[in-house]
Amino acid sequence: MDTPIEDLAFEDALKELELIVGKLESGDTPLQQAIELYERGNKLRQRCADRLDAAQARIGAIRLDGEGKPVGVRPFAAG
Repeated sequence: MDTPIEDLAFEDALKELELIVGKLESGDTPLQQAIELYERGNKLRQRCADRLDAAQARIGAIRLDGEGKPVGVRPFAAG
């Protein structure tokens, strides 16, 4: 949990988020730690959502021909 969120791959961020959810759902976490976990979990959730949005944009950039077959891609500019 010490890795900066922006350095995590999607899969690693999702695994950590699942661990955090499990800890919070257990109800055994002291309040201050629960708040810290929630804050990190929210940042992880946003990281995952951003990565999914970027992947969706890249997929949407695939051009299709008249028969619906991929014929190429447009350059994707991450924003």
